[in-house]
Amino acid sequence: MMLLPSTAIAAGVANQLGAAIPLRRTVRHLVVEATFAYGAGGTTVKAWVQTRVVGATWRDIMCFAFTTAAAKKWLAVSALSITAAVAASDAALADDTAVAGLLGDEIRVKYTTTGTYTGATTLTVVGQVKE
Repeated sequence: MMLLPSTAIAAGVANQLGAAIPLRRTVRHLVVEATFAYGAGGTTVKAWVQTRVVGATWRDIMCFAFTTAAAKKWLAVSALSITAAVAASDAALADDTAVAGLLGDEIRVKYTTTGTYTGATTLTVVGQVKE
């Protein structure tokens, strides 16, 4: 599934949102690949995959961090078990980490960039669910 289609990154932006995508209640696993195509310039790009339960607060479950080099990164989460309380965060999860055990009824991507990227700098985020 396309969580964030190829998106041009230019001047810095804060808290840009991708579309909310509903998840079936039977989904137990989510695998996500974030692809950062670097052109030139810029400082940082962070993309958070977030989830929520029917109209509740969005919560970070993954954070992908990029700087000034092209990269592809993968993260995965499972909804099968939470073994300790998890603090809620919104665009605050640590770089290149995931929080297992949380998959709500919807997912989306939120991203922030700093600096001015030029050239063909893009960010694309795709995911696959497993039941």
